[in-house]
Amino acid sequence: MDQARRDRGTSDEILRTPLHALHIELGGKMVAFAGHELPVRYPAGIIAEHRHARSEAALFDVSHMGQIALGTASAGEELERLVPADLTELRPGEMRYTMFTDEAAGILDDLIVVRLEEGWMLVVNAACKKADLAHLTRALGPGCPARALESRALIALQGPSAEAVLARHAPDCSGLVFMRAAPMKVAGIDALVSRSGYTGEDGFEISLAASEAEALARRLLDEPEVAPAGLGARDSLRLEAGLCLHGHDIDLSTTPIEAGLAWTIGKRRRREGGFPGWPVIRRQLEEGAARRRVGVRPLGAAPAREGTEVQDLEGVPIGRITSGGFGPTLAAPVAMGYVASAQARPGTPVRLIIRGKAREAEVVRLPFVPHRYRKPESERRKGMP
Repeated sequence: MDQARRDRGTSDEILRTPLHALHIELGGKMVAFAGHELPVRYPAGIIAEHRHARSEAALFDVSHMGQIALGTASAGEELERLVPADLTELRPGEMRYTMFTDEAAGILDDLIVVRLEEGWMLVVNAACKKADLAHLTRALGPGCPARALESRALIALQGPSAEAVLARHAPDCSGLVFMRAAPMKVAGIDALVSRSGYTGEDGFEISLAASEAEALARRLLDEPEVAPAGLGARDSLRLEAGLCLHGHDIDLSTTPIEAGLAWTIGKRRRREGGFPGWPVIRRQLEEGAARRRVGVRPLGAAPAREGTEVQDLEGVPIGRITSGGFGPTLAAPVAMGYVASAQARPGTPVRLIIRGKAREAEVVRLPFVPHRYRKPESERRKGMP
C-alpha cells in the first residue's frame, strides 16, 4: 500500500495524523490510540511535559479528534433534540460543552459545539467520531446534513504562556475568552481558533487545513516557551483538572447527573426537556442519583488505577475508580471514580483495594488543581466551572 493511502487510512488500519513525520523527528514514542498512531511522550518524558504545560506552554497534536460540520444556521434547533445543552441561545463564536445521550440518559459521547456565522461545528472524541456522524445523519436527516471535516487538523497550545506565544502569530487571539472561537490568520494561515482545551490551563485549540498543520506546528515550537507534549501528559493534566475521559469516567452506563455534569444542562432544557433520557435526568435532578463521580486522594504512594474497588471503612464495596495515576503538580497519586452518594461528601475516608491490599484514601473535591481559564467576568461572578 502506498504511503498516501496509509496516511489517509482505511477502516482496518491505524491512521496517521498530518503531524506524524514531525512526531518521529522530535523523538516521539508512538503508540496506537483510538485508531491512530500518536506520541505518548517525547524524550523529555511525561512528567517534564506535564510540568511545562503548567508553567509555560505545551503543544499537543489532537488531530485524531473528530471535526464535524453542520452547514445550516438553523441546525441548532435540530441538534438540541440530541443533547441536553441550550444551543439556540448561542451567538456566532460561542461554544458549549455537552453530550449525546440515549433514552436511558447514558452518555454516547461528550463533545464541543461551536456556533459559526453560517453553521455549526462539533468536536467529538476520536473513538466515537464514526458513530457520532452516523447518529447525526440518522437523527437530523437530509435537511440538516452532517459532514466529517477529514481534511482538517487540530492542534492545541496549552499553558500560561499560550496567549503570549499565539499573539505573536495571531494578535486577534487575545480578544477571545474561554469557550469563544473566531476565524483568524495564524502566521498567515487561515484557521478557526478557540480558547479552550483539555488541561485545565488557559490555552487554544487551532483547527486548520491538514496541509498547513506541520508548518504551523513548527512555527509554534520555534518559540522559546513551547515544547511538544504527548498523550501521557494530556491524560495526567486532564486528571488533575478533574475532566472526564469518555469510555472511562463517562459512558453509556453513566448519566450526566451521576457524572457531576448537571451544570451543562441549561435552565430552559430543565424546564422543557425534549432530549433523549430527559425523564431519567429529571428524576435524578429532583431526587438525586444513587452514585456520584468524585475525586479520590490515596493517602500513600501507591496509585489507584482504573477498576480499583472503593470500600467504606467496614470493607463494604461502595464504588470503583475510573481514572487514576500520578499527579505531577501535587507530587502524589490522584484518582476519580464513582461512589455511593452517601459516601460522596468531600472528607469521607475510604479504602482502595490495590494489589489485594486495603489502602487508606479520602474523597476530595474536584478539581485537584484549580482551572486557570480566562473566563468572561459574568461567568467568574457566577462561579461557573
